[in-house]
Amino acid sequence: MRLSLNALTGLGFATLALAMAGGAPVAAKTFVYVSNAQDGNIDAYAMDKSSGALTPIGKIDAGKLVMPMAVSPNRKFLYAVVRSEPFRVLTYAIDPATGALTQKASAPLPDSMPYDSVDATGRFLFTASYGGDKIAVSPIGESGVVEAAAIQVLPTGRNAHAILADRTNKFVYVPNLGANQILQFLFDAKTGKLTPNAPAAVPAGPGDGPRHLVFASDNKYLYVLNELTGNVAQFAIDQGTGVLTAIGSVASVPPEAGLVPGKPQAPVGSAPAPGAAAPQADDKLKIWAADLQLTPSGKFLYSTERTLSKIALFSVAPATGTLTYVTNYPTEKQPRGIRIDASGSYLIASGEKSDRLSVYRIDQSNGRLAEINRYPVGNGANWIEIVEAP
Repeated sequence: MRLSLNALTGLGFATLALAMAGGAPVAAKTFVYVSNAQDGNIDAYAMDKSSGALTPIGKIDAGKLVMPMAVSPNRKFLYAVVRSEPFRVLTYAIDPATGALTQKASAPLPDSMPYDSVDATGRFLFTASYGGDKIAVSPIGESGVVEAAAIQVLPTGRNAHAILADRTNKFVYVPNLGANQILQFLFDAKTGKLTPNAPAAVPAGPGDGPRHLVFASDNKYLYVLNELTGNVAQFAIDQGTGVLTAIGSVASVPPEAGLVPGKPQAPVGSAPAPGAAAPQADDKLKIWAADLQLTPSGKFLYSTERTLSKIALFSVAPATGTLTYVTNYPTEKQPRGIRIDASGSYLIASGEKSDRLSVYRIDQSNGRLAEINRYPVGNGANWIEIVEAP
């Protein structure tokens, strides 16, 4: 399966045609992929690193509710999770010259998974299920594709929302939104097996609802975005044991925004239980935080909030990793996904209720965002991956 040429326009068509014909190589070697949950496809773009401009390459079919994506460490494969039945992960090969995607495999997943990531060796795919309260480890073959079922499926607390290995690849962490805790595991990179650490979990702040996480550039700290309060919590990581110790928490939503703490949401694609009472009307706008990203330099951190459609900026203290809230910016409606390129120059934001992507230039001195342009994208724009061609 290839990106269709009739989806290409303007410069995108010309540059791709040259590459396919063996002509001059495409100048842009950075590609952007966005999963469109409602359309069931993935949009692809070439990125001009000198300007941040995006040129559409085309679309490729995936499946209804295609959402989380992850990239292999060698940047040759994209792993996209489909959250409609049959639940599965699709492996796409990335053409390093054109950015075109070719589907190589489809493998079953044990549940609807809103998050996937790859370990540092590129041999294992981690997935987490919010509605199924579980995590899974799937093997990645030597060829880079996922073809087999999960080799390990573990129950978690309520609403496992993410799963990510630390920078040493020795420890894995899983935020549980409903159980309000972060699970901690030991990871065996030879076998792919996860073993609960001691203790097996650390609590989040009252009513926080931990959702997404990122590691400090020096791996000393873990930052956790809490969906229900919007707070970003900082944990110290014991470098020997992987055990987390809470340090502090900073609000991403200022009091003047007028939002109150949120409540756990129903899983995507789920139907109300038979006989369930209709939800009560509530005129209070609630915090609904979504994504968290750190610049490669480790100097600036960004989070999104979906109710008011904002991106928050934090500065990171170099010695202690302490966060300081700086400001927030309006962005695409209901921003579920943001991503920063490998140079730390650009941030891209998608909105589930928007038909555009926003590209921002990051000020290297203070982290402030300046919008460069907006670009068309599909329905239910969700997860973003930026790939530097190998």
